[in-house]
Amino acid sequence: MKYWLLKSEPNVWSIDQQKKMGSKGADWDGVRNYQAANNLKKMKKGDLCFFYHSNIGKEIVGIVEVIKTAFLDPTDKDKRFVAVKIKFKSKLKSTVSLEKIKKNNDLKDLALIKQSRLSVMPIDTKSWKIILKMSSIS
Repeated sequence: MKYWLLKSEPNVWSIDQQKKMGSKGADWDGVRNYQAANNLKKMKKGDLCFFYHSNIGKEIVGIVEVIKTAFLDPTDKDKRFVAVKIKFKSKLKSTVSLEKIKKNNDLKDLALIKQSRLSVMPIDTKSWKIILKMSSIS
């Protein structure tokens, strides 16, 4: 299993909207960056992703699971980009802000800091565990 981070503006698609989709999940579509799209193509069924609210909040708010691997993005009329299907797993006990992540020296190499505009990025296992631990501290 691999770990990922998915960014969404909460006024466009929030963790609460994702939760309402239930076990059928929702397409993670609209990605138009080739590096992010390549990350979508690498995702496997069962992979876990942090759900990050970008622009408003700038914090990791929950966890979602990949339930369908890459397929042609139905919102892409040129048929060049892919989407995956994800379902809600849980909200974090405490959100983990970008500010807190930047202050943690063990996370300094995270793509979230180094490539802040990338909307789909891998998270290594060590960083995943650190962020999970940070989320359990109120």
